[in-house]
Amino acid sequence: MKIVCEGVELSDAVMKVVKACSTKTTNPILETIKIAAENDGVTLLATDGEIAIEKKIKAEVLEEGAVCVPGKYFSDFIKKLENVQIEMSTDAEKLNIRYGEADSCIQVLSAEDFPAIEMNIEETRFGIPAKDLKELIAKTTFCCAQDDSRPVLKGCLIEAKEGVVTFTALDGYRMAVVKKNLSSMSGDIRIICPARTLNEIARMISAEEEELNVYVQKNMLLVKVEDTVLTSRLYEGEFINVSNIVPKSFSTEILVNKALFAESVDRASVLARTDKNSILTFDIRENTMSVTSNTSLGRVDESVKILLEGKDVTIALNSKYIGECLSSVSEETVRACFNGPVSPCVIVPAEGESFLYLILPVRTTA
Repeated sequence: MKIVCEGVELSDAVMKVVKACSTKTTNPILETIKIAAENDGVTLLATDGEIAIEKKIKAEVLEEGAVCVPGKYFSDFIKKLENVQIEMSTDAEKLNIRYGEADSCIQVLSAEDFPAIEMNIEETRFGIPAKDLKELIAKTTFCCAQDDSRPVLKGCLIEAKEGVVTFTALDGYRMAVVKKNLSSMSGDIRIICPARTLNEIARMISAEEEELNVYVQKNMLLVKVEDTVLTSRLYEGEFINVSNIVPKSFSTEILVNKALFAESVDRASVLARTDKNSILTFDIRENTMSVTSNTSLGRVDESVKILLEGKDVTIALNSKYIGECLSSVSEETVRACFNGPVSPCVIVPAEGESFLYLILPVRTTA
């Protein structure tokens, strides 16, 4: 293999695909980036067995071929060469890198050992504005579980039906359900996609993309953004039945300005985070909601104006969970719903059903 390319284009491609390199594996080939030169371009590909990212760039191909380079080292090195033209050629078990008057080399592995990646995934698809997909991901994945005790909860349930896509995420303490209209779809979809996959897709999306297609086939997903293609395995198993979690009615509902609510929670959380339980107490009476944080370091007590429908209620919530929920909401006014101090808090738009956040209360001894 022998190619000549621009350092800035190679660096951009390497930075995108290296995200799929494995960092914890007993198989060294999964820590590499496969570089394949053919016709008038170079294809870079990396996978950790779950996610694969492929990126193509233009290059002068003097000799076709393929090789695998150590992902982290190669990405760190090429990032330093963005302002020069680069010539790369293989020699035995080395990749020679020429830039300016300098010469470097790196040990490589055979491209024949790199796993085959399925890129022909097009059985079912839905089309969605890129900004909507990015918003769906941002508003849900933070609620996915982090531990491995229930693997399916490390992903989002994605359901596409009747022109609407719904993303659902929960970790046992909180839940997010967000909906968006689709531009097009070829059939119903119900999958559990790893949160990591979705977050990588969000990073791939820039302001220029207008619409994206999400393809699904069996247990695989594919998304293409310009010259970058991401494929991912999907989680198998049964997701929790969400309809059994959300209360059908509420004894207390409030309408509140989201910005004032979020700002008060944010200030009270500074003190709450100094305590291991990170508790905020919300005392709702008449047309005022008191937001209180009380720890060994001190006390914060603020009042937020609300419109109350129903009974007075006092409830304790984890400051991180309520804060992340409110920061993801862009609406000016939200509705918060309660059924007493030991039932979930549910936050929805003042009008419509575009999102729903559910947070379990913290039981206090007070």
